[in-house]
Amino acid sequence: METSAADVRVGLRRARVRAALGRRGNWEQLVKFCFVGATGYLVNLWVFSLLVLVLGVHYIPAAVGSFLVAVTNNYVWNRLWTFREHRGSIAYQGMRFLVVSTLALVANLVVLYMLVEIGLPEIAAQAIAIVLVTPINFVGNKLWSFGPTRNR
Repeated sequence: METSAADVRVGLRRARVRAALGRRGNWEQLVKFCFVGATGYLVNLWVFSLLVLVLGVHYIPAAVGSFLVAVTNNYVWNRLWTFREHRGSIAYQGMRFLVVSTLALVANLVVLYMLVEIGLPEIAAQAIAIVLVTPINFVGNKLWSFGPTRNR
């Protein structure tokens, strides 16, 4: 029985995934990313609560405003600490980080809207939406924004 090129590619992908899961550094990076994300989560919820509860801003613009503050926090800490060994051009990585984060924001807004529409309170809905979108954010930033530097 012959092995096809597709079978070889699948085998190589599996081997790469197994190797990546076995690297301690990847797990340490995930823990750092989650810690930075937790600070961003708190910043996001604090700003969101301030805008919604104190200033009376509608929850959608409040989510965008709190995102902008939290994404700045997260970019700085991820660049300086989580993905420190992969620091490339601040503009290049910053733009990629913004693209990934904007996609995460769109996903967050969709989830937030759906949760509020089914009757969850806005703050609880935002808390849940952020958590649900975090894996997308991590993978995008690890693989694209802060991936190994190549000609940057």
